[in-house]
Amino acid sequence: MAANVRIPAPARRRTPETVERGIVSSHDRRRPSVRGSLWVLQGGLLTALVVVGLGPILWLAKAAVTPTQETLRDPLGLFPTGVDWANLATAWNRAEIDHYFVNTLIVAAGAWFFQILVATTGGYVLSVLRPRYGNAIFALVLATLFVPSVVLLVPLYLTILDVPIVHVSLLNTFWAVWLPMGASAFNVLLVKRFFDGLPREIFEAARVDGAGPFRLLWSIVLPMSKPILGVVSVFAVIAAWKDYLWPMLVLPDPANQPLSVRLPAIAPYLELDVFLAALAISTVLPIALFLAFQRLFLSGAGLGGAVKG
Repeated sequence: MAANVRIPAPARRRTPETVERGIVSSHDRRRPSVRGSLWVLQGGLLTALVVVGLGPILWLAKAAVTPTQETLRDPLGLFPTGVDWANLATAWNRAEIDHYFVNTLIVAAGAWFFQILVATTGGYVLSVLRPRYGNAIFALVLATLFVPSVVLLVPLYLTILDVPIVHVSLLNTFWAVWLPMGASAFNVLLVKRFFDGLPREIFEAARVDGAGPFRLLWSIVLPMSKPILGVVSVFAVIAAWKDYLWPMLVLPDPANQPLSVRLPAIAPYLELDVFLAALAISTVLPIALFLAFQRLFLSGAGLGGAVKG
């Protein structure tokens, strides 16, 4: 009977447990002096970021409910004689914030719709459908990013005055703001880059089941693209909310102007505290929108791994 021969297992290749990628190694981090210095440096950096990022917003919120004399006498004082909530009501009534707030909502909603429409369909065609001339279109879209927006003001304004083919004027209508904002090459490239990372196996399976291009977009691609759609939505709304130059040119009638245009125009006729209160009210929605969608910026949820074996 043959003796049992024991074959030794192949030696495993040793790999380092961790890879040092930081400026300070883990060995140095264990030293009390280095650890303390890092805490001081990180704390100072965090404090500087908070002061630079949140400082102006917090100061505006404080000045909005502070009388003008106190703001001028002690700009950094923290409510030396109390809080004057009447500034908010005065700004809402005297500056007609409600009317211009509605105009701003209409401008932002229309700009959001057209930017989402153009970005999703453009990114879908370039990334998923991939026509034969897709590379040429992608190159043209990319080239538009190198054209300064100021250069396009005059030809775009002349186009709004007399739209080709239909020969109508869009001046003093919200269409004059919505349509140019919809043509955002940055959003198209952003959505295309996201669509490129989606698993192609799902697309092929949907085509085998008989899904056409529209059904594939509506039922497969868009439900998987909620993170990027949220990011584009925040970009679109904030860009439309704070835009000043273009709405001022194409909406000369004050009744149609948004807050970004109307508030600077009425600033000379308002007290400082009332004007600052109006500015504070106008910043509420963009801040709330960012806070609602901040997880889409900070997390990578939905960026991959849609197919499981």
